[in-house]
Amino acid sequence: MLDKSHTGLLIIDVQGKLATLVNNSEAMIAHIAALGEAAVLLDLPVIVLEQNPEKLGNTVAQISSITQAKTLSKCTFNACESQNFVDAMTAANRQNWLVCGIETHICVYQTVLGLAERGYHPEVVVDAVGSRNPINKQMAIDKMARSGIAITSFEMCLYELIKDCRDDVFKSILSLVKRF
Repeated sequence: MLDKSHTGLLIIDVQGKLATLVNNSEAMIAHIAALGEAAVLLDLPVIVLEQNPEKLGNTVAQISSITQAKTLSKCTFNACESQNFVDAMTAANRQNWLVCGIETHICVYQTVLGLAERGYHPEVVVDAVGSRNPINKQMAIDKMARSGIAITSFEMCLYELIKDCRDDVFKSILSLVKRF
């Protein structure tokens, strides 16, 4: 069960034109932006990754304007192979990571498995990940689940983090959920 004192948010490669080319991109970006808002409300650390930003562009404004998180550049598909990412994960001091971004079958998949190999507990937010081809997204989700990676949804993870309708941020989180 997720707990906000042990959880962070990892946003992977939601950049430039590629972000608009993934299947159902508008809904995916909206879910990621709302996850970013929730992370701010819940005081979760946020790490934003960009794959080769010189070629692919920067994180889309709908997300970068909300999180105010430092963005880390990488060239490896598995972010765990980039020292700046490993250092940021260590500094964040969280074991559980909600993971969202693109593409599900490449950078999300490889990074999630890398996190698990390093002893972290990633949970992939299925309505906040995407691939250009929906078959690739589904294959990656299935393969991650078979590898023991937890799969969650936007609404499920938020209620898991809040735990109680008397939480100070419940109404704000509820308004995020009601967008969808």
